[in-house]
Amino acid sequence: MLNAALAGFGLAYVPEDLVAPHVIAGSLKRVLEDWCPPFPGCHLYYPSRRHSSPAFSLLVDAMRALARRVSFKG
Repeated sequence: MLNAALAGFGLAYVPEDLVAPHVIAGSLKRVLEDWCPPFPGCHLYYPSRRHSSPAFSLLVDAMRALARRVSFKG
């Protein structure tokens, strides 16, 4: 999506941290800002399974801990 927007094919709804360098450089610009309020965090989508791997559980726990630390700073 980002490459398509950079090539001039239209709008792209992507995370702000991915487009920030392009917005600063002027190759992209924000539109519809009133309809896209900032969200200080991330989403993790994964298939619901009863048995996830220990590595995946560790990743989820680490992301939750990071989210708690970031939310207390704001």
